[in-house]
Amino acid sequence: MTADILAEPTLAPLTLALCPKGREKDPQAGPPGITVRLKINFPAFALDVDLTLPGTGVTALFGPSGSGKTTCLRAIAGLEHAVALRSAAQRNVVTINGETWQDDAQGVFVPTHLRALGYVFQEASLFAHLSVAQNLTYGQKRVARIAGAQQKVSLDAAVELLGIGHLLARQPHTLSGGERQRVAIARALATSPRLLLMDEPLAALDAKRKAEVLPYLEILHRKLNIPILYVSHAMDEVARLADHLVLLEDGQAIASGPAAEVMTRLDLPLAHGDAAGAVISATVASHDPGYHLTLVRFAGGEFSLPQQALDVGHTLRVRVQARDVSLTLQRQTGTSIQNILPVTVTALSPDAPGQVMVQLDAGGSVLLARVTARSVEALALEVGKPVFAQVKGVAILG
Repeated sequence: MTADILAEPTLAPLTLALCPKGREKDPQAGPPGITVRLKINFPAFALDVDLTLPGTGVTALFGPSGSGKTTCLRAIAGLEHAVALRSAAQRNVVTINGETWQDDAQGVFVPTHLRALGYVFQEASLFAHLSVAQNLTYGQKRVARIAGAQQKVSLDAAVELLGIGHLLARQPHTLSGGERQRVAIARALATSPRLLLMDEPLAALDAKRKAEVLPYLEILHRKLNIPILYVSHAMDEVARLADHLVLLEDGQAIASGPAAEVMTRLDLPLAHGDAAGAVISATVASHDPGYHLTLVRFAGGEFSLPQQALDVGHTLRVRVQARDVSLTLQRQTGTSIQNILPVTVTALSPDAPGQVMVQLDAGGSVLLARVTARSVEALALEVGKPVFAQVKGVAILG
């Protein structure tokens, strides 16, 4: 297997200047959460989505190029104005934790510059003639244009979160791609957003720079109480960051739900092909310095992994790819595979020619195994059958 460890890096403690209540809400506003109901028609493309999303954490908009991810994000930001519909039941609506940004029935459309949002693009788009510090200060000026805004994250805290204190006197052209994106994210946070929009912020970076930025995105996820909508077509980013996952295809949301569930649904394309896999939440149980191993436990079992610099009790994500899980009828001995779990077959679905994707229940955690059709027949695999999952060699992502 490849079990990818998705954990927060070890950094110095942070002191965040957070406003406990954020903006004052309209007393007539609705309940917490994000509502996105939009219909936009273009000559060769239509976006038609109706989503109810969590008001906290990271929601990933995932799908192939041309599926509508960026268009959806731009519409939420007010950069694409959805057409007004005659039916009140189908009216275009964008609400963020009770604050209405668009509602056709009420004649509400808040322009982009008055929406309390931060937007991070693929390219950092920093002002070349300004220093890093001046770029951040410029972003902070926008707060004054948001009626009733209260500072949710201080500029100093944003600088510390993104680890850019040593860059403040530098000019943008002297920064690496990863450094520029970290500055761009800090600038977005300086606007005191109610919502942070990130449109493939790592797509323009090479593997090294991407690995540099990802840990900071994990820190934002853990430390800030600001919902993030994150557009990506890279499953490794989604696995590391997303709590909720929206799968877009041809302008429509074909699935929306907890990321771990959506990734393992056999009726969806994410659970098929060579990149299919499961994400499991685990807790560090112990370390074995002699063998340089860390034991993590989760609902359904435990994994031995290469030693992690994490305290006992730390929660982390483990990604198990389907291609790295094999199945046996009995627990094997005399094998180099150390991670062996009792599981139950919950579903089977054809995959590539001669391949079958098997969904497994490991005490409440879901795994996928990609096996041959011949193996399915030889093991007489069927729904409800108890088997053992062997999770092969371990690797760490990022």
